[in-house]
Amino acid sequence: MSEPVLFIDDQDRYDRLRLISWWDQERIRQARVLVVGAGALGNEVIKNLVLLGIGTIYLIDFDLIEASNLSRSVFFRDSDRGQPKACVLAARAQELNPDSRVIPLHGNVMLDIGIGLIKSLDVVVGCLDNREARLWVNRLCWKANIPWIDGGIQELSGVVKVYMPPDGACYECTMTANDYRLIQLRYSCPLLKREDIQAGRVPTAPTIASMIGAWQVQELLKLLHKLPTDSGTALVFNGFGNQSYKSKLPRRDDCLSHETYEPVIDSPLTHQATIGQLKEWSRPLAGSDISVVLDRDWVETLSCDHCLHQELVHRPALSVTLDEAMCKCGQVMRPQMRCEIPTTDEFEMLTLSSLGIADWDVLKLVSANGQEWYISLEPIEGTHRPALPCQDPLPPDVGRQPPHE
Repeated sequence: MSEPVLFIDDQDRYDRLRLISWWDQERIRQARVLVVGAGALGNEVIKNLVLLGIGTIYLIDFDLIEASNLSRSVFFRDSDRGQPKACVLAARAQELNPDSRVIPLHGNVMLDIGIGLIKSLDVVVGCLDNREARLWVNRLCWKANIPWIDGGIQELSGVVKVYMPPDGACYECTMTANDYRLIQLRYSCPLLKREDIQAGRVPTAPTIASMIGAWQVQELLKLLHKLPTDSGTALVFNGFGNQSYKSKLPRRDDCLSHETYEPVIDSPLTHQATIGQLKEWSRPLAGSDISVVLDRDWVETLSCDHCLHQELVHRPALSVTLDEAMCKCGQVMRPQMRCEIPTTDEFEMLTLSSLGIADWDVLKLVSANGQEWYISLEPIEGTHRPALPCQDPLPPDVGRQPPHE
């Protein structure tokens, strides 16, 4: 029997990829990925994802482009200063390959991403520079039962970690007491965010961003093709000695991140629904004596113990800063926080979004006897539109390909 004839189509941009024996370009085209962070590492990850033709890529970052980004981020230009990183990166990546749909979210992953979005994905890729955001992404992925790939870089060295819920080690399993202490340094005594403490500015070179970003996408390819990966393992590269090694991560059975929101019950509600509407819809399922368990602490009021002044806040604690808690008398007001909201008359007019519940999220409901339900919320903008749309970040005279539908 003669060997099969191999045809090479020079008009197919993925032709050389298809020569790989196990490659499935259709699987790549159907893949849905979230990239968290649009800095040096995010630029490299996005570059590789669109070159491969990943079908749908969500990209979230709340930062604006600064001069320091220009030496490490391949898609940014000097004229982009002051523009949202996610918006510029998505537009330029779309030009690189219009086959990939890159959806920018100019927002905070800790406030603006719902578990429903995570559950719709194949993989999440973390390109972050702080522990707090990594911990949040880890908990989101565990609740949604979706794998995520964490990358970290410093100077000439870097590390990649693949986490596979619900088994194996997760990011929080590896956290030490000092890690928790460093997270808390970003908060004041009343647990409100300090304005003057930013995420660490880690010194890095563009070379290590390219290497670790490529490594992350390579692990993503193995996940999509169901090839073996080193999940629960730190893949470390030391650029000074050109050495690499693996380190198995320990799993803690009592880890707080190991909660999965399953099974999920579909609902017609969005995050703009009120507590009263949620109560009415869920009555046949759970009765009236239920509470909404919040993933984010919620500030009900700020109270001054000195002059007795009180302010109604009704916002997630992550969005309330220490400056906002300064009373007119000069004292810091004390927040009254809640982590559960009962479906009583007192709260029935509050919207779920005012409780810090994101678009396309999953709610955890609990009854007085401890019974639990997980309820999905419908996305308001649809599955292919950003929750926080970007303004057009590129000058009008810059030519570009239309988004691929």
